[in-house]
Amino acid sequence: MPCLGCQLANKELPVYVVFEDEHVCCILDHDPFNEGHVMILPKQHIHDVDELNDQTSLAIMKASRLLSKALKRLFNPDGITFAQNGGIFNELSHYHMHAVPRYKEQSFADFYGDETVVIEQESALKTTQRAMQQVIHELTMDHTI
Repeated sequence: MPCLGCQLANKELPVYVVFEDEHVCCILDHDPFNEGHVMILPKQHIHDVDELNDQTSLAIMKASRLLSKALKRLFNPDGITFAQNGGIFNELSHYHMHAVPRYKEQSFADFYGDETVVIEQESALKTTQRAMQQVIHELTMDHTI
């Protein structure tokens, strides 16, 4: 059975890409904790953080810096949580890091709740994707990363 994370990272399934380079693909989470919730996935199959090579590790950190700046500019969150679940807690069986804009009154415990998965409306994801891509383009053109 093909790896779901590999399929998402390599755009073999429908995804909303906000940024990518040769090592990583950053996509909107289909069930976002908040608008702008992004997953950073390596394009190469990697299961856990201790399997990352130096190039992919650096690409993940560069993407997380870029996403942090874009999320702050676009959504003005009170903070951003970066989360990565390994081992049996890795629901994709493929390394990925979440970048989640958060606001003061939110409990992050809700992120790990067992609520029914509700797919965000496609139109909302497309709108967020366009806005994120625009801000990321501006940041990269301004050499702010």
